[in-house]
Amino acid sequence: MMGCHIRKIFSWLLLLGTLVLVVLLGLGILNPSGAAAAIRQLEEAPGQMVYQSRQTLKDQHGKGWQAVAFKRIRSDGQSSFELRLVGFPDGSEIDRSQPLTLTNSLGKTLTAPDASSHLFTEAIQPEPNVGQYNLQPLLPQLQAGIPLKLTLPIANGEAVNLPVSPSLVEEWQSVASYE
Repeated sequence: MMGCHIRKIFSWLLLLGTLVLVVLLGLGILNPSGAAAAIRQLEEAPGQMVYQSRQTLKDQHGKGWQAVAFKRIRSDGQSSFELRLVGFPDGSEIDRSQPLTLTNSLGKTLTAPDASSHLFTEAIQPEPNVGQYNLQPLLPQLQAGIPLKLTLPIANGEAVNLPVSPSLVEEWQSVASYE
């Protein structure tokens, strides 16, 4: 008789806990699958703004790469949207003679040309673990809700594969929409 009463109380507590969890998830208070977008806004020079998203992506070997998608709006109104990928120093050397390949989960493939020369304007020797790519012409073809795989060419002839979640694609589109 006592065991039945304890089971009944436990069942009610379990039901109450489940309801609270569902409400918190529904309100977005608990969201373990994705972090809130943190789009940064910087004024680089008078009249020149940069909006950026920073995320860490893991390659097929578990190594972290920082992905910085940014839109730069110059004082003359010209804008660009680029993606900078940064690996750990003394890690993989990026082959800048090859484009970055973006493949969505439906099999559509796009290529982004290297734009690292914009990054290394004063450097004699560019950092081998940093690459920058022009995504501006690809923006209309990136679909929200569909994950991407970035294939980054490496100097030894291999490639690094970086998965990009649908929520990160949406964040990049938000950055690109700033005016």
